[in-house]
Amino acid sequence: MPITGTCFCGAIRYSASAKHSRVHYCHCGMCRRATGGPFAVLVWLPASSIEWATRLPASRRSSPIAQRGFCASCGTPIYLKYDGAEEMGVLIGTLEHPEDFVPQYHYGTEGRLPWADCGSGLPGSPTMERF
Repeated sequence: MPITGTCFCGAIRYSASAKHSRVHYCHCGMCRRATGGPFAVLVWLPASSIEWATRLPASRRSSPIAQRGFCASCGTPIYLKYDGAEEMGVLIGTLEHPEDFVPQYHYGTEGRLPWADCGSGLPGSPTMERF
């Protein structure tokens, strides 16, 4: 069964035919600012398995090592993709069935807000500088 998702306004719709490799919380400052929330939850899929049913998301370079995709009409953040990576992390809030994807760990723990009470007992690691 394909994984499907959409932005808030419906201008961006996508599906992925491959299974996800991992799901995690990201507490880094970049993900917080990019999503406007206390953390992001990313579902990692092979980029080659994603088909854009409507139009391609707009994208912007968010750091020297990554780009982020978003809907140019409504602003919904759609994905994070590291340069040269074969996977992209789609934001769980864009999925049609986010309940099917359970986070397995925390990343960017140095940025975790002390009141963010989620995923208790999951392992975590700080953001690794990759540039």
